[in-house]
Amino acid sequence: MNNEYKENEMDGNKDYYEEEADSHGCGGSEEDEGSSCGCGSGHGHESRNPFNDQSPIGGVKNIVAVASGKGGVGKSMFSVNLAITLAKQGKKVGLLDADLYGPSVPTMMGINKRPDLTSNNKIVPLEKFGIKLMSLGFLIPEDAPAIWRGPVVMQVITQFLKDVEWGEIDFLVVDLPPGTGDIQLTLVQTVPINFAVVVSTPQDISLIDAKKALAMFDKVNVPVFGIVENMSYFICPHCNKRSDIFKHGGAKTAAEKLGVNFLGEIPIVEDICELSDKGEPIMTKDAHPEVTAVFNKISDSLILRSEQKVGA
Repeated sequence: MNNEYKENEMDGNKDYYEEEADSHGCGGSEEDEGSSCGCGSGHGHESRNPFNDQSPIGGVKNIVAVASGKGGVGKSMFSVNLAITLAKQGKKVGLLDADLYGPSVPTMMGINKRPDLTSNNKIVPLEKFGIKLMSLGFLIPEDAPAIWRGPVVMQVITQFLKDVEWGEIDFLVVDLPPGTGDIQLTLVQTVPINFAVVVSTPQDISLIDAKKALAMFDKVNVPVFGIVENMSYFICPHCNKRSDIFKHGGAKTAAEKLGVNFLGEIPIVEDICELSDKGEPIMTKDAHPEVTAVFNKISDSLILRSEQKVGA
């Protein structure tokens, strides 16, 4: 494994990258006359389009970026169960946990061990439920914080994309952190994204941030597949009465106003939380018909859209 991941060298590497960032500002060098770092700040250099550096991952047919403008909306839960649904439908699937500051895929998938390396120093992803997995949680202790600034964060994400032996993959689902920062920008500048999905809850505060995520993808020319409303409603297990705890329908209304697809409503279900904590995501159990129906519908639509893209 590359040295920056070794626990006893992490602090030294962090200091090194912070010094590099401080000395070069945006990441460029004063010696690079006539070139640009791509940040758009100028510094007297000729402007360069950073998206010209995009290159596909060998063997990976489609990359699905799952984002949210706000944390705590169930984005990782959605990413994990979408990957499982695609795999259950016979697709070869990878799941990249790009939330470096809060990697939750190891817990949700019930696996946490250090990956092996190939003879040419490629990282071999772990596998569970027929899905190839990569997460920072596999490389550092569970309670170790990733106290990293932009340059090292961008390097780690690039390595997860380019230095992992993904093999032949129909769909690589990327679980992004909340917000619109370095990790998101590194992803879209490094590889072409085929589909972006934004996860929100019905509350206005969540939808405001979800709109920012949608605007980010629009600005960097990433096609938005749609928006999904998580924690949409609650069905009492005792009386079967429906309760819209966090209001209802906000994501659908926002999707209509913004002209993007509304992918569906995922209810609040106790099993989602309990099974995720046990490392047995709900889509491995077929434990709730309404949840299963939503994920199957989204998965079917993704597969159909990808096939149409190939035939176009």
